[in-house]
Amino acid sequence: MCGISGYIDFKKRTPLESLVDMTNSLEHRGPDGAGFEHIDTPDYQIGLGHRRLSILELSDLGKQPMAHDQFWMTFNGEIYNYKEIKTELATLGHSFKGDSDSEMILHAYQQWGSNCVDRFIGMFAIVILDTTKNEVFCVRDRTGVKPLFYYWKKDLFLFASELKAFHKHPNFEKEINRDAISAFMQYGNIPTPHCIFNDCAKVKPGHSLTINLTYKTIVHNQYWNVYDYYNKPKSSISYEEAKVETKELLKSAFNYRMVSDVPVGVFLSGGYDSACVTAILQADRTEKIKTYTIGVPDIGLNEAPYAKDVAKHLGTDHTEFECTEKEAIELIEDLPFYFDEPFADSSAIPTTIVSRLARQEVTVALSADGGDEIYAGYNRYDYLARYGKKLNRIPGIVRHSMVGAMNVIPSERIPILKNKYNFHNRYEKLKNVLKNPSNKDIMLSLSQQFTDHQMEKLMTEKNGSLETSYLSTELNMDINSPLAYMMAVDYQTYLVDDIMQKMDRAAMTHGLEGREPFLDHRIIEHAAQLPDHFKYHEGAKKRILRDIVHEYIPLELMDRPKMGFAIPIADWMLSNLKDLVHSYVNEKNIREQGFFDWKEIEKLMNAFYGGKKEYDMKIWYLLMFQMWYSKWM
Repeated sequence: MCGISGYIDFKKRTPLESLVDMTNSLEHRGPDGAGFEHIDTPDYQIGLGHRRLSILELSDLGKQPMAHDQFWMTFNGEIYNYKEIKTELATLGHSFKGDSDSEMILHAYQQWGSNCVDRFIGMFAIVILDTTKNEVFCVRDRTGVKPLFYYWKKDLFLFASELKAFHKHPNFEKEINRDAISAFMQYGNIPTPHCIFNDCAKVKPGHSLTINLTYKTIVHNQYWNVYDYYNKPKSSISYEEAKVETKELLKSAFNYRMVSDVPVGVFLSGGYDSACVTAILQADRTEKIKTYTIGVPDIGLNEAPYAKDVAKHLGTDHTEFECTEKEAIELIEDLPFYFDEPFADSSAIPTTIVSRLARQEVTVALSADGGDEIYAGYNRYDYLARYGKKLNRIPGIVRHSMVGAMNVIPSERIPILKNKYNFHNRYEKLKNVLKNPSNKDIMLSLSQQFTDHQMEKLMTEKNGSLETSYLSTELNMDINSPLAYMMAVDYQTYLVDDIMQKMDRAAMTHGLEGREPFLDHRIIEHAAQLPDHFKYHEGAKKRILRDIVHEYIPLELMDRPKMGFAIPIADWMLSNLKDLVHSYVNEKNIREQGFFDWKEIEKLMNAFYGGKKEYDMKIWYLLMFQMWYSKWM
């Protein structure tokens, strides 16, 4: 895994030095070396930059940018089945100098053109200059594990793994997209394909774009769509047959992610997803897998004892990392550099810390993200199954009366529940669910911190709404359920823009390659066609995954509530972070920027510090935006 950057400059104003600066701004992603290729033609300049994190083919034969015949490429990611594809290409007459997936990609593109990606199992952001067609081909993996940003304005096309590279180009014009601010305040991230800056975007997962260098045009193409699998007829196989098929797929996907020429470890939380990855991998190996867990006991975030029990049972080489509350808080001011778009998921804090510590021993770490979206693991799926129909049966006047009462009674005054995990945030979201419990509105209510109406009041100007996958109508509801609807939307939104962005930046900031075995596209293609009750059954979430795990680990080691990386944001902002909040979220800053109505923010601040703890995430989102703005604008 690496960092890539580059440009197409039709006005020929970009010197090699700009390519070097852009690429070296991503040194944290690839500390093992750098490569630059500046191509000057009568009609344009092309720059291809690469920062290398050596994982496969550690010799110079794996260096990039890489050339083959009439093609140049810079690539970030891993193609796990590259050996099989190389063998196929060899039978077609191709010969190779080294043993890297990078070289394979160039030959595969030469053989099959853009259709080569249909053969790839992996995570990737690839940019190829095809001089035979006078085109540049850019493509992102199916799930969006690897990021790929681009900028297109005034005959200048920029691309990079992270936005910070664009700031190093002298002709990049950083103008804030006001609609993106609204989206961030609602979701805690900027939904794909949008970006915080005008004229910038993200390549969508499962999509490519092709720049015609003759006509200066961009053509977008979708080569994979998760809805194609949700909309197929549901499988008629038995549950036991489905378990066998699922287990074989998981084995294949997990073992592919162990392919490496450097040390590999696994993040083990003690939950079902990471236990599944660890159990399946360890069962087929005599050598002990390295597993890592982090805890922050000061704040009650400590899954280490559970993970230790699982590791002991499976026989892994286990390491527990522990950090203090002070260390976690000190990291907050660095977040705007790591996440160079506004980003508000507080679990980025422990994820970044465990990545830094694991990097001391391994270069690659497997994470178990995606299991919740694929096999129905989130509590909100449980709420939908349990209460969706019941909420719709409550008369509207009663629901609105309940919302009125909740507006008067702060979550902090609710006995017992006020001490439950994430209760204050859920209390706020429940109010929105009660207003309109349709599938779409439940999904939006559970995903948004601010409603559209609240954003109209919060912003100084009326903004447009960004078109996002939250509003997709591609799912065929004649053969799918509300549960399938939520999982499919989450797979394209929360998973891509929150979980994957968090994991990529947290790991790559410390030169650690994060791999996501559950996000092998074959797994979701199979799971999407399974009946709902194979995934959620009589209150049991991730049914099929749990049953597979219990073939390796006894129930008593796993039977406990889902924890997650719960950071006590409200408590911090009421104490240790109070001065930080006021130093960034204040009347002077807000009025100078001109985005937000200070009077509305002042009301929120007064309500939060006056006891309405359920406003914690709203204030946190504001803080994260202000810190980002201070760093990058």
